[in-house]
Amino acid sequence: MIRKITINAYQVGLVFRNRKLEKVLQEGDYWIFGNRDIMLYEMKQSFVAPIELTLLLQNETLASLLEIVEVGDAEIALYFVNGIFSEVLATGRYAFWKGYKENSFIKVDLSKVAITEAVNEALLENSKLRAYTRRFQVMNYERGLLFVNGTFVKELEAGTYYFWNNAISVEVKTADIRMQQMEISGQELLTKDKAALRINFFVRYQVVTITKALVENKEFDKQLYVLMQLALRAFVGSFTLDELLSRKDTIAQDILEQSSMKCEALGLTITDAGIRDIILPGDMKEIMNQVLVAEKKAQANSIMRREETAAMRSLLNTAKLMEDNEMLWKLKEMEYVEKIADKIGEITVAGSGNIIGQLKDIFVK
Repeated sequence: MIRKITINAYQVGLVFRNRKLEKVLQEGDYWIFGNRDIMLYEMKQSFVAPIELTLLLQNETLASLLEIVEVGDAEIALYFVNGIFSEVLATGRYAFWKGYKENSFIKVDLSKVAITEAVNEALLENSKLRAYTRRFQVMNYERGLLFVNGTFVKELEAGTYYFWNNAISVEVKTADIRMQQMEISGQELLTKDKAALRINFFVRYQVVTITKALVENKEFDKQLYVLMQLALRAFVGSFTLDELLSRKDTIAQDILEQSSMKCEALGLTITDAGIRDIILPGDMKEIMNQVLVAEKKAQANSIMRREETAAMRSLLNTAKLMEDNEMLWKLKEMEYVEKIADKIGEITVAGSGNIIGQLKDIFVK
């Protein structure tokens, strides 16, 4: 049996006899004799071996036309066509035709964590590659710590971080480095004189050493809460109620000074603190109100006594001046007569006598 076959440009024909590769046909016309199988391949497509690829590569002509890529265990290969990413090649052996398009590959060792290969970050977000990567993000207001197999490796600034996905444990812990406020509310405390009161307290803090906060301490925010709670309790218990109320404006500063060293051990710095409310129980509030009323009454009595004393002193001084000065006495007498006259609307005269003379005696004497 004789057949004629035409191999077009960018085609390759493989001639098999009894499943064994006998000849490789490139562009041209060929006559095929006998009982032989012919397989045509388009060079624009990847080569799929009909039998074991190792056996086919024994043919030198075919071997020169193919580019072989071997991807080992714990490896992948990124396949690029004319510089554009095409697909991910898993473990296996692959053959691609040479000459029709430019093939390039980046081999990746998945047994390590860090991505040291020259892979564009945008490519790591590709859906075909996403299953092979792990992605962590540290926000602008955060700092992160990288742990590999449970061991602290390094501190991470704000940004996006990628690692190969494998059996090795990778974890990124983050902490907010912005100024934060903690409320310590409803603390029921006893003063030195056993007066019960309730205090609402706040503290503003910031994470400054993230390794201390996350590596050397567990739940630093809860530890800070307990630390400030105990500091507040110790401070209040060292003063009587009156002393405490007189120092309420300096309580926050005193507590900050006492607890600053312990806060540094947590990787924190405290910038501000203060008391929102000091709440007394009902009976204590009533007693305080009574004390306040008594104090105000005492102040009012003291002021009234001072005013009375000043008035009497003024009268005494006036009397002394009038005693030494007859004219001043007369002026004072006229002043009182004028005041009396202002109160009189009508004068009725009865009886006899020299009324004009009597009035003259009053004002001339």
